[in-house]
Amino acid sequence: MTKDTFFIVIDGIDGAGTSTHSQLLAGFLEHKLKLKVHLTHEPSKSEIGVLLRKYLKNKEIPPSTDALLFAADRDLHYHNEIKRKLDEGYTVISDRYIESSIIYQSIQSEEISIEWIKQLNKFVGEPDLTIILDIDPKVALVRKNEEELEKFEENLFLNKVRELYITRAKQYGYELISSDDIIEVVQDKIQKIFLDKLMQS
Repeated sequence: MTKDTFFIVIDGIDGAGTSTHSQLLAGFLEHKLKLKVHLTHEPSKSEIGVLLRKYLKNKEIPPSTDALLFAADRDLHYHNEIKRKLDEGYTVISDRYIESSIIYQSIQSEEISIEWIKQLNKFVGEPDLTIILDIDPKVALVRKNEEELEKFEENLFLNKVRELYITRAKQYGYELISSDDIIEVVQDKIQKIFLDKLMQS
């Protein structure tokens, strides 16, 4: 990869604004910095990703199945889309990536370890920059309507998810930004983080 090519991930609990800020960052990089940008998300648009979106509404699906499907979808997503675009000189922004699996699936079940999830995902590349959007789950849930809610989206579970995101952000040096503020302020912080990263490359 050249210094103009980055793999960026924006992650966080449901309702934190990962989709909105991924789109806004893509627009900034394209129009202000004149970079070639590819915006993507997980679950991906593959058939596995489509199945996952259906399963995310179904509480009868075992957590281990979720983890295996997410890993399969990500493997396909990385090799067939993300890596190809990076090789073509694009900066890639992904709305969610490995951290989502590590956090959501490990909290879903005591039988699922973080190490096992890492092993399932060992064939995919690591991001150059991971930004975690932090928000109070009560605020996050207000942002979504009943039809949008997935099986993970209840306050007690999301509090555990939030705590683990914060812990891992500190442990691995991910950028942690509060998304409680207005969209423009949050996006300005995200853009500054990327520009700092660009200057260091």
